[in-house]
Amino acid sequence: CQETILKDGEKGEKREQWANKLEFILAVAGHIIGLGNVWRFPYLCYKNGGGVFFIPYVLFLFTCGIPLFFLETSLGQYTSQGGITCWRKICPLFEGLGYGSQVVVLYTGMYYIIILAWAFLYLFSSFRAELPWASCHNSWNTNGCFEHSHNQTFPVDPNGKSVSSVVEFWERRILGLSDGIDNIGNIRWDLALCLLLAWVLCYFCIWNGVKTTGKVVYFTATFPFVMLVVLLVRGLTLPGAKDGIMFYLYPDPSRLTDPEVWMDAGSQIFYSYGVCTGVLTSLGSYNKYNNNCYRDCVYLCLLNSLTSFVAGFAIFSVLGFMAKEQGLDISMVAESGPGLAFIAYPRAVALMPLPQLWAIFFFIMVIFLGLDSEFVYQEALVTTISDMYPSFFQNNCHRKLLLLGINVGSFLVGLVMVTEGGLYIFQLFDYYACSGMTLLLFAILQSVCIGWVYGGDRQYDNIKDMIGYRPWPFMKYCWQYFTPAICTCTFLFSLIKYTPLKFNNTYEYPWWGYAIGGLFTLSSTLMVPLWILYAVFKNTTTAAKNTCHIQFKFIRQTTLNIIWSVSSYQIPDERDSLSKHNDLLKLCLFIWGSCGKKKKLLKAEKQPLKQN
Repeated sequence: CQETILKDGEKGEKREQWANKLEFILAVAGHIIGLGNVWRFPYLCYKNGGGVFFIPYVLFLFTCGIPLFFLETSLGQYTSQGGITCWRKICPLFEGLGYGSQVVVLYTGMYYIIILAWAFLYLFSSFRAELPWASCHNSWNTNGCFEHSHNQTFPVDPNGKSVSSVVEFWERRILGLSDGIDNIGNIRWDLALCLLLAWVLCYFCIWNGVKTTGKVVYFTATFPFVMLVVLLVRGLTLPGAKDGIMFYLYPDPSRLTDPEVWMDAGSQIFYSYGVCTGVLTSLGSYNKYNNNCYRDCVYLCLLNSLTSFVAGFAIFSVLGFMAKEQGLDISMVAESGPGLAFIAYPRAVALMPLPQLWAIFFFIMVIFLGLDSEFVYQEALVTTISDMYPSFFQNNCHRKLLLLGINVGSFLVGLVMVTEGGLYIFQLFDYYACSGMTLLLFAILQSVCIGWVYGGDRQYDNIKDMIGYRPWPFMKYCWQYFTPAICTCTFLFSLIKYTPLKFNNTYEYPWWGYAIGGLFTLSSTLMVPLWILYAVFKNTTTAAKNTCHIQFKFIRQTTLNIIWSVSSYQIPDERDSLSKHNDLLKLCLFIWGSCGKKKKLLKAEKQPLKQN
């Protein structure tokens, strides 16, 4: 690993920086506080024992989440570099970590924005006099459609084909869902236009670098909190809210013996804290060198977890209301992921007074939560590429063209995911391209790299140079021992428990679908070993070339000395004779040493001929 790090401003142009600390705080908060806080954490909490789920969650938070979060942010602030070149300066052998993480960021940006396209279409549909998913009187509804109403349980069709109006709106109106990935169908042009709108917003949020991003986050990062508070207050005032919250938090200690509970806790930390993607490194690289990133990271991590906890109250109070209104058990209406945002919650707001208002509030919150995360992904990717070619991208026009190229390319790829079979491809991206196992592997490698190869003490010295004091030693012990050990155990468990993706737990992909998923995973994870092999081969080749060059110069000079001596031969005195013999001896020793006996003969060379 390299011994010295060039600090910002030592050579080259001065790096762009956040105008103030608040811009950095809001940008990071907007990135880490996303849709997973709203639609994944509450579901995992109720599924894995309610309140007792916080035991494994807090353990992973303090041994993996906060240490990795702090490691990546401090790394970016110290090197003032993005997700690839920071490793080049700290430890070039592990530069493949940067390349692998940026592949993950690229994939994430391609598929994550599809959620915004869905949310925009739902938002526009919410302005109708009657919510279109609340009734069965629409062109896309089937004969088996049924409406949700007060004190109504699910009807059972004699043919078993009864489908909720909410599900039909999602599958038939929004997605136009086909019967499999091999039937990709046509592009849903209304979704494609919504996708284009999302990309245009994303582009102009970051088109001028952190100067633009730092101003945009004042609104995009704070507005979702306002919406969350509004929805929380509304949810708590609904009948049945208490039952929903009790269901959310009711402790079941027996669940702690289930390894899958611990696996879910670990995966949630990695998903919700945005670690191992290089995004935090890129955002931290725009900090002032003496910014107290240690304090910022601790506060941001606590804010993230607190938001997840509070979001559970907002979600389950509404689900409790829906269960009470329909006479159902809450377990029958609780869902996670897109199923919560686009099926369960829309079903709930349809039962409220002024349903259009609450639907608009909810989908605006979803859009801003997703938009923040999306444009930070793009900012990190552009920052990383720009730092690799700083002289070219000093021209801001070149940077804007790079961003435009990434966005246009990602939009074209995204069109495949707004076809009638697009949801199947979306699930492949979600399950394989940005898998938890990939992030776990990156976490293990970067902990080992900083904790052992570069050195935890050296990193602490770097941090002390920035903030003026050494952080709590527990962080260093996590990098060296706890984080790699826990992540390794979780990684091995996830390998043992691995099951191929099934769409809706029923549809099995064809073999080539799983092959595509495997390529997604390998394209990022293989970057690390391939780069190590490349770096070793490159250094070995360079060393061999340098050695050959030195050897050639030695042979040439020694040969010329001998030729000169022979051509100008005179009766030598004793000293000249000794010099010629030494030249001949050196040449013979060198040629003999090149044949594999070099080490022993070098000792003889170090003992000069004694002069008489």
